[in-house]
Amino acid sequence: MNLTVEEALSVYPLSEAKLIAGSKGKHRVIKSVNVMDAPDISDWIKEGEMLLTTAYLIKDSLEDASALLQTLNRRGSAGLGIKLGRFWDAVPEKLIAEAEKMNFPLIELPFQFTFSDQMNGLFRAELTRSTSVLQSIMEKQRKLMRFALRSGRSRPLFESVSEVIETPLAVVSARGDVVFNNSDNAVPQLLEGWPWQSRNQRFRIGDKIGFRLPLLQGGKCSGYLLYCSIDPLLLPVEESLFIQGAELISYHLHSGYEDYFEHAGHREFSGLLRLCLNGGMPCAEMAQAASKLEVGLLQAPFQLMLTDTVASGDARQTELHRLKEEYLEHPLLRDLNGIHVMMNEGLVSLYPAEPYSPEQFRELVNACFGNLKFDKGYYPRAALSSAKVKPEGLKEAFAEIKECMGMFQHWGAHGNVVHYRQLELNLLLGRIPAETMEKYCSSSLRGLQSREPDYVREMLHTLEVYLENDGHVNETAKKLFIHRNTATYRIEKLSELLDVDFKKINDLMRLKLVFIFRKMLERE
Repeated sequence: MNLTVEEALSVYPLSEAKLIAGSKGKHRVIKSVNVMDAPDISDWIKEGEMLLTTAYLIKDSLEDASALLQTLNRRGSAGLGIKLGRFWDAVPEKLIAEAEKMNFPLIELPFQFTFSDQMNGLFRAELTRSTSVLQSIMEKQRKLMRFALRSGRSRPLFESVSEVIETPLAVVSARGDVVFNNSDNAVPQLLEGWPWQSRNQRFRIGDKIGFRLPLLQGGKCSGYLLYCSIDPLLLPVEESLFIQGAELISYHLHSGYEDYFEHAGHREFSGLLRLCLNGGMPCAEMAQAASKLEVGLLQAPFQLMLTDTVASGDARQTELHRLKEEYLEHPLLRDLNGIHVMMNEGLVSLYPAEPYSPEQFRELVNACFGNLKFDKGYYPRAALSSAKVKPEGLKEAFAEIKECMGMFQHWGAHGNVVHYRQLELNLLLGRIPAETMEKYCSSSLRGLQSREPDYVREMLHTLEVYLENDGHVNETAKKLFIHRNTATYRIEKLSELLDVDFKKINDLMRLKLVFIFRKMLERE
């Protein structure tokens, strides 16, 4: 039972009773009802219990009656109902004054109704109330389910959950930013006690009780949902509805395209960027919108990055969100204030092209991959566009990173993060017929091919490493784990066999093409 004294006094036949003292305590909650039929009844009274009596055991001693009243109040009893007409014709004024002083509800019960009549009336009222609450909760659950199953994202997430559950709420990111709030509470009130533990807990906010739940995905807390005004006597079924609301929000946060924890301006810009890259908005209009939103990334040299994983479905979305969070938390990438957009192609990130060189930026992204500890063979991959200086370059940059992703099998020694400039030559040369490539390789290596297979293999490997290290003998020796003199001898011998001069750019370029063609032919 969870009726207040005031609510109980409106239930027939208790509505025929009279509250004669302790009106300020009428909001006490009645959890159960007991009848006084033993001298030591006060020893068994529980918190929230209302006691009904004929006053038989206290009729001859006002001191005993006063002691009973004090004990009931101390134990948190909801009130005392005294049935007159049998042993007392009226409640003593001293007892009434004492109850009033303690704000303890003292009720004069009508003689014509039995205790069982009073109790049955209360139980029927509680059953009706509980049934109504249950029906309301079931209807709200159906609405939540319909919202969860709706494929579109036409309605705002937070507003919809608040509307269905009929409770004002606030959403706080894991960084302590209030990203939504339709309650009457100011931000300092909402963030009191921050940081919080990652568990469900009730809290006091002003003169009301709230319910705070972590938004979990894969065991990681991405934020908190705060219901800002709840009934302190929340039924378990009502609490489960609040939990379902939090689970629904958590699911949408990690499976949808929109990042609800982003700054409002960045979130709006992200939506426009997605629209622009999908061909729904001209780049010039996109640049104007960026200026209005005070996003300056398109006003200086910029680059796009596309990140994807080998996973699919929900697992892919989860991994991309993890990568986005890692980019946002990385101390150096975070300072670049990049914009991240979830698209069908993967996670698209817009970053300034400075101050880091392409090689340095690739190292930063590789560091993020390493921090997430992916299993071997399941590492994500990222493609970087060349730097663009005008907003019109957005679509060109997007085409570059998509083209790079389409040639993942050609990345080879470039690792899991590649710059468009690294594959640009491959993309161009890929249009050459395979027969032409084979003829070119045979002609260029003719002076070496007549030697023993092991010798040919060793010398070609030396040549490849030498070219990859831009003709530096010391680096070549180090990579091959051989002495510098040995490396020098092999390079000189290759110059003789292949009739090339390694000091000439044209000869180096010819041999570089050989190895590019060989890799392309192997993959085909």
